[in-house]
Amino acid sequence: MYCIYYQAHVNIPQTWFVTAILRSFEHCSFDRALKPQEGILEFFVPQDTNIYFLEVMNYFIEKGLVTNLKQLPNRLQDSQAVVNC
Repeated sequence: MYCIYYQAHVNIPQTWFVTAILRSFEHCSFDRALKPQEGILEFFVPQDTNIYFLEVMNYFIEKGLVTNLKQLPNRLQDSQAVVNC
């Protein structure tokens, strides 16, 4: 079973804050800087914690720390996507 996959733009100076808060929730999500110079992060979220992840992300959106949160197909399910990273 694969995680739910999201990408979002994060306010670059506040990236440390967003990732620290997410990491404080044990096993809620795994984040990774996909394009750090553009502030694009990717998130792998287990199905069981998706509702909590979205609650936190909605808070960040309200505070202007995160924009353009979108759920996409999990790039790890496509073997070509992994090879072409």
